[in-house]
Amino acid sequence: MSEDGLLTGEDGKVRCFWQQGLEDYRRYHDDEWGYPVTDDKRLFEKICLEGFQSGLSWLTILRKRESFRAAFAGFDFDKVASFDDTDIERCLADKGIVRHRGKIVSTINNARRAVALRDEFGSLARYFWSFEPKQDERPEVFDYATLRANPTTPASTRLSKDLKKRGWSFVGPTTVYAFMQAMGMVNDHIEGCHCRPRIEAMRQEFIRP
Repeated sequence: MSEDGLLTGEDGKVRCFWQQGLEDYRRYHDDEWGYPVTDDKRLFEKICLEGFQSGLSWLTILRKRESFRAAFAGFDFDKVASFDDTDIERCLADKGIVRHRGKIVSTINNARRAVALRDEFGSLARYFWSFEPKQDERPEVFDYATLRANPTTPASTRLSKDLKKRGWSFVGPTTVYAFMQAMGMVNDHIEGCHCRPRIEAMRQEFIRP
């Protein structure tokens, strides 16, 4: 990795350093991370997996994602909301996921909170995107130093506080900011990364929920 937080791949493309040149991580970086998402199930999946990631590497979670999807009904929050103690024990016995009781219970709790949120706002997308930061809250240049200096933002703190007031758990400001990055509410590909201009152009055309 160079001092500017970028890594040139064997294909000659410049990317954010964190994908480490690993094939599965590179695909996630190139084809998913930072792309605007409006599908409610995908949004629920993303915020839950960011909660599971707390204290772990994202690569660990990414490589277990299909197992997480199988364990949590494809992150259909209407289904997960009906999970009971039997489902908790099933998940705790599942070696394919992170077997952390608190995070498993949190996912079920958050599914119930997601149902209430969807019923109130019409969709999770409409709620989450209402917290998109204004342009004056974003750095003029998004470089490696900015990325390192900002594990949270005022917008992620606002969203975190509101979710907690609504009964969500494992949604601290750092976790929420990682969710905002992953779902494309902000474009945090570092300046010079080949994905950044493409996603920025997409964001300009994107119709907010």
